[in-house]
Amino acid sequence: MTIRWPLLVRRVHKWLALFVGIQVVLWTITGFYMVSVHIDYIHGDHLVKAPEARGFDLARLVPAEQVVAAHPQTQELRLQHWLDRPVWRVQTTEGRYLVDGQSGQKLPTLTQAQAEASARSVYTGNPTIVSSKLLMEPPLEMQSAKPPFWQIEFEGWNRPTLYISPTTGELISRRHALWRVFDFAWMLHIMDYDERSNVNNPLLRVATWSAVIMALSGAWLLLWSFPRKKRKKA
Repeated sequence: MTIRWPLLVRRVHKWLALFVGIQVVLWTITGFYMVSVHIDYIHGDHLVKAPEARGFDLARLVPAEQVVAAHPQTQELRLQHWLDRPVWRVQTTEGRYLVDGQSGQKLPTLTQAQAEASARSVYTGNPTIVSSKLLMEPPLEMQSAKPPFWQIEFEGWNRPTLYISPTTGELISRRHALWRVFDFAWMLHIMDYDERSNVNNPLLRVATWSAVIMALSGAWLLLWSFPRKKRKKA
């Protein structure tokens, strides 16, 4: 049986176009969005203030040696400001917490008011808070972070949201509407509909190679069409 290559290639090209055509359109649209919006804006750098360098009155502070002696599991010790007060941030194998810089007492986890104050202290926009809650399970946009953390949402069209550590009051991450659109576009672009992080998943590989074969078969059909037209004219 003689294989009619033009007919076979045309059918392969047609069915591949139906299979990957929608995904090619999605690649184009999502890729355009991801290169159109500046990545620093997507990261939310405009939502938080740059760190301010401030000094300490060391004479009024508990020495670092005393803090380490009181907390023998300390791996890292850092002196910093929190809500206009000096604190020692203690890093241990079990996590981080704050120690009052003047009394040396371990500070309890943040209350809702303290979490909101921490968020306001670093936020650059309208300080009106529309929602604040302590999350024990991470939402989809924070699935890579380990809870618990405070979710503080501010007023604004882009739903600016800051995530605050309940033990140190530090900013964990920030999210806003354009970041969420980017995250959704990234999911469609890499075809990872679960974790949205695997850029080498089987579905993406199948779609990519199908698109390559579709393009090659289309190029072959284009080249094959030229000599046929010449023979008809002759």
